[in-house]
Amino acid sequence: VQLQASGGGLVQAGGSLRLSCAASGRTFSSSVMGWFRQAPGNEREFVATIKWSGNTYYTDSVKGRFTISRDNARNMVYLQMNSLKPEDTAVYYCAAGPGSSTTYYYTRAIEYAYWGQGTQVTVSS
Repeated sequence: VQLQASGGGLVQAGGSLRLSCAASGRTFSSSVMGWFRQAPGNEREFVATIKWSGNTYYTDSVKGRFTISRDNARNMVYLQMNSLKPEDTAVYYCAAGPGSSTTYYYTRAIEYAYWGQGTQVTVSS
């Protein structure tokens, strides 16, 4: 699976952005997809994940503000980000993994085998 993330940019606090991730490969529909982010000086951190079934899970800091979705027919994953805060500033990465559990949510970077190149999101105060 090859991944290409896009949609980042500069936005004021309280604004919105929609990140997109285009995936290639025949196994996309069965892959678990995730979004991670990395701010300068920080480790890469989990943001959101979505199973092939559409079930989702979010880190606490983005619950109620971010929405992850996928379009298996178009091999696309999205991250709708609303009510953005300066602390959301980071490079955002989409990732794909082979996880097939119906009950476990994949939140660790090591659980994802494929990564996109990252897209910068900057939120000004």
